[in-house]
Amino acid sequence: MDIICIGKTTIDQFLILNEMTMKYHLDPKTGFLSFKHGEKIDVEDSEFCVGGNATNVAVGLKRLGLSVGLFSEIGDDEFGLKIRNVMKEEEIDDSFMIKKKEAPSSFSVIINFKGERTIFMQRMRRDHEFSFDGVLPNYVFLTSLENEWRKPYFETLSIVKKNGYKLAFNPGTLQLNEGRDIVIQILNHTNILFVNKEEAERLVFGHDKRMKNNEVKYIKELLVKLKKMGPKIVVVTNGRYGSHALDDAGNFSHVGLFPGLVVERTGAGDSYTSGFLAATIYGKSIKEAMRWGAVNAAAVVERVGAINGLLKKDELESREIDHKHEEKPVVDSRQFNHILGKAFGKLGLR
Repeated sequence: MDIICIGKTTIDQFLILNEMTMKYHLDPKTGFLSFKHGEKIDVEDSEFCVGGNATNVAVGLKRLGLSVGLFSEIGDDEFGLKIRNVMKEEEIDDSFMIKKKEAPSSFSVIINFKGERTIFMQRMRRDHEFSFDGVLPNYVFLTSLENEWRKPYFETLSIVKKNGYKLAFNPGTLQLNEGRDIVIQILNHTNILFVNKEEAERLVFGHDKRMKNNEVKYIKELLVKLKKMGPKIVVVTNGRYGSHALDDAGNFSHVGLFPGLVVERTGAGDSYTSGFLAATIYGKSIKEAMRWGAVNAAAVVERVGAINGLLKKDELESREIDHKHEEKPVVDSRQFNHILGKAFGKLGLR
């Protein structure tokens, strides 16, 4: 097996709100989305999708041609059945998944408005009693788990140290909030660390310290401080500013976003991770791995859901070749609508 992915699986319900209605309001200064309490609100569209960090990455890696095992816990319910059916469709080994009657499958409601998503999620108590017997992967990918996460984190660390597996690590919000000391222990045995800029700042400063500084010099300082915590390679994604990496030899790399229309951003980070990891396993350079990640992320945000836009290997390589010499900004739905509005206005159309 090329890689096992350890983390959470969810069912995500996406509610796409109509941008033209007056029943809700987005405050551009505070970022608060509000609507009248007790109001009935029509949605433009809705969709159920399988999600969760580990699942998204597992599907992404499988579509890119790798053999993948998924370690996750789901409920013995209709959502659990849907999750298993999707895993079979994607040809992912689900024999390591645990089905429990005690707790239902994890569920999230994701509101999509003007190209950005707001996630409502329910945290479940799960034991995560995974068995690693007989598993022989080249890589282990460890990401967010639910409440009882410490035991499987330590068990994962143990098998990585014992067997010399390569570890890719993307700690979740719960782990960064509750167990930074445990996360730091794992960083000492991590080959590749994946975090976004806010997560990087939390790891470095030890608390939620979101800086508006996106200058390259500041990002480099973050990467250097993260690398001193133990990981051989550090990868930091930063939204529209692209991604940054620091390799084992201290070389810094940056790759911008790939062009495309942003419909919905859920799964962008996971799709980047799967692209980067796949390229790494195939023996490509860090710069090429970053490009694979950026291409995969650009495809995912063009569709609703975290896995619907994930590319197959030939599709990714084709897109990467097409855009190899292009550095164009991504256009999200808000910018697109604004551009159209200005064009229609000049033509006298409203």
